[in-house]
Amino acid sequence: MNISIIAVGKLKEKYLKQGIDEYLKRLTAYAKVEIIEVPDEKAPEVLSEIEMEQVKQKEGERILSKITQDTYVIALAIQGKMKSSEELADDLDKLATYGKSKIAFVIGGSLGLSSEVLSRSNERLSFSKMTLPHQLMRLVLVEQVYRAFRINRGEPYHK
Repeated sequence: MNISIIAVGKLKEKYLKQGIDEYLKRLTAYAKVEIIEVPDEKAPEVLSEIEMEQVKQKEGERILSKITQDTYVIALAIQGKMKSSEELADDLDKLATYGKSKIAFVIGGSLGLSSEVLSRSNERLSFSKMTLPHQLMRLVLVEQVYRAFRINRGEPYHK
């Protein structure tokens, strides 16, 4: 299985990079996982609705340029469906069983995802009703993907 995590912006915090690198290393036994960073759109602190949409649009175009036709896309969005770790594991297992070998998880920038990215996604996943920093979401997502593989293999880790 090939899993891409497409994320807006550069990861700056060393502690987050270290955590992500650790899970990526662990995941090599289960799947090919890569993180693809697309540049965030520079914008002033205070934006109008139109300017916010323009920022999401530009970031969305960068995201979509990294997604191939045959990729199953899971957009991380507050309005998405919340799942347990076991449900995520089951979903990944079913995708692999039914020939979806390319999966992309998409993490938007600070303003969220464009309507075009949400339209292209096959499903929307939410980790919480709370707003979480998109950089922290990378670590949480990578850990949950690792946990899913451990659950599916019946290996100890998940409690």
